[in-house]
Amino acid sequence: MELDHVEAFVAIVRRGGFTRAASTLHLSQPAISRRVHLLEGELGAPLFDRVRRGAILTDAGRAFLPHAEALLASMRDGIDAVGALRGAGRGTVTLAVVGTLASTTLTGRLRRFREAHPTIELGLRTALSTEVSDLVRRGDATLGLRYDIDPHPDLVATKIHDEPMIPVCAAHHRLARVRRVAPTALAGERWITFPPRPGTTQEPYASALEQRLAACGMSAAEIIAIDSLTAQKRMVEAGFGLALLPESSVDEELRAGS
Repeated sequence: MELDHVEAFVAIVRRGGFTRAASTLHLSQPAISRRVHLLEGELGAPLFDRVRRGAILTDAGRAFLPHAEALLASMRDGIDAVGALRGAGRGTVTLAVVGTLASTTLTGRLRRFREAHPTIELGLRTALSTEVSDLVRRGDATLGLRYDIDPHPDLVATKIHDEPMIPVCAAHHRLARVRRVAPTALAGERWITFPPRPGTTQEPYASALEQRLAACGMSAAEIIAIDSLTAQKRMVEAGFGLALLPESSVDEELRAGS
């Protein structure tokens, strides 16, 4: 089995079709089609159903995909391992992280890592929790930092931290100086959170807001969906609503008193 053929197969899946994959790999479309045809011949099963707008994985294609991704990831690891022999402490580490976990604590630790290991190339990718797991499983990330343990058998997951969720409001909000707030005091408040993404599982911290509002009898509370943590915090500071956020994501704002 040729690695070039496996690479072509994975590129078609990730790019959503033969034409885009051919462009990514700097090949002609007939060339990439031939690679897939040869791979299908070796496997004894078609990997794609060709449709007008691209290609759809067959059952065989879906079964082969995780193994193909693991094979390419193993090859990259091997290249890095050989490269490391040419110079001590060299290599690449890519961290996939949920955006709301990219706090000042994490960035400070990443800075110290780079200072301690200047010859290591450090990459950072942000994604949803499920996407973080996929990036690690495919070998596109070395490590992942996400919410909740992923039980996937191809991953090794370890709990490293409990992330408190706290309600936040503007410094000038009527409840800003109240130490303990009864749920009834939140009646009529507007809330800000992330919008759902079609085809994905909602992040735990986003669904936590809906669950807690329901538990307090406020399922009908007005919710504004904003697809940016930074924008959410600025909207809260301006008094447009409250939010339920991971404590580490608002460290700077709490210190600044905003």
